[in-house]
Amino acid sequence: MTIEAVLTILIGLAGGLAVGSGFVAFLTVLGVVPRLTQLSKTGKYIHIYEWAVVLGALTGSVFSLNNIVLNWSAYLLIPIGLAEGIFIGLLAAALTEVLNVLPILAKRLGIAERIIILLMAIVLGKVFGSLYHWIYFVDQ
Repeated sequence: MTIEAVLTILIGLAGGLAVGSGFVAFLTVLGVVPRLTQLSKTGKYIHIYEWAVVLGALTGSVFSLNNIVLNWSAYLLIPIGLAEGIFIGLLAAALTEVLNVLPILAKRLGIAERIIILLMAIVLGKVFGSLYHWIYFVDQ
C-alpha cells in the first residue's frame, strides 16, 4: 500500500469521525430525539427512534459509498417516501420546537399575530420546492 493510499484512508477516516461527532453532538445537545418522542407522544419507543437514526446513518453511508441501486417498483417507493417524509417533518418540527425558531422569527418580522401564515409559507415552500426538484431534476 502506498503512502498516498494510507494518507487518503486517514483523511477519510478523520473526516468521517468529524462529521459523525458533529451529528451526534447536534442530536445530543439539542435533545432532538427526546423532543421528537415528546411531540409525537411515543416516549416508550425512544430506543427505536435512536436505533432508527443510527441505522439510517449507517445505511446511508453504505449506500453512498458503494453506489447501490435498488430497482424497486414505484408502488413500493410511494409509502416508503411518505414514511421518510413524515419522519423528517417530525424531526424538523422537534428541532424548531427545541430552538424556538418560529416564535423568535415571527416576533423579529413583526408578524407574531400571523404565525400561521409563516408556518403555511414554510410548508408550501417545502412542498412546491420538493415537487419542482423531483419533476425536473430526478432522472427517470
